[in-house]
Amino acid sequence: MPILRTIFALSLLVLSESAFSRECVILLHGLVRSAASMETLEKTLTAEGYVVSNIDYPSRDHAIEALAEIAVGGGIEQCQQQGATKLNFVTHSLGGILVRLYLKHNPRDDVNRVVMLGPPNQGSEVVDSLKKVPGFELLNGQAGMQLGTSESDIPRSLGPVEFELGVIAGTHSINLILSTFLPNPDDGKVSVASTKVEGMRDFIALPTTHPFMMKNDQVIAQVIHFLRHGAFLKQDRPGNSEAAE
Repeated sequence: MPILRTIFALSLLVLSESAFSRECVILLHGLVRSAASMETLEKTLTAEGYVVSNIDYPSRDHAIEALAEIAVGGGIEQCQQQGATKLNFVTHSLGGILVRLYLKHNPRDDVNRVVMLGPPNQGSEVVDSLKKVPGFELLNGQAGMQLGTSESDIPRSLGPVEFELGVIAGTHSINLILSTFLPNPDDGKVSVASTKVEGMRDFIALPTTHPFMMKNDQVIAQVIHFLRHGAFLKQDRPGNSEAAE
């Protein structure tokens, strides 16, 4: 009996250590989107063995400062409740700015890697051009008004990143009107140049559009590769991957 109890105790210890060593991936959607937009990534990352928290947050209801607490803080709490002690983030658009703001004011040792899809890390010229147009704030909320390219806008005020970051930019657009406000190449909402940020570990530009990049098979494969290895799978095209600036 003592031997059986010992074996049982060791089994529980192994299971406990295994559960608590699992990595969690927090998914954060973009402006005027919902968690449903990240469901393809959620299913794929779950199948890869990650604990996944796909956060739905009211992107049009609050300023970026409040959204960061709601979305990032809520995601971290969900991961901790599921027993994960290592945190990763995969974000789309505005979601990346929320992570940057939150971690700037709440640095954490348990953040492993972050992948941002189409983030306006230097702001978006679309906001510069259209934020005074009637109805823009109604459609995009206060957070949308804070995503311009000036030094007083949130993205440009955050400084270099201090976590392991990979950025994926899109080079195709289905919104040719908005693209006229952006430097080429762009994804219809954010220029490739604007996605970059000082301190990023790796960068890649892919032929995908802003609204659908989180569902793109090539993008998803690169997300998984970065989460596992801290670098993107290199593409056979010049200028795709570059070190932090």
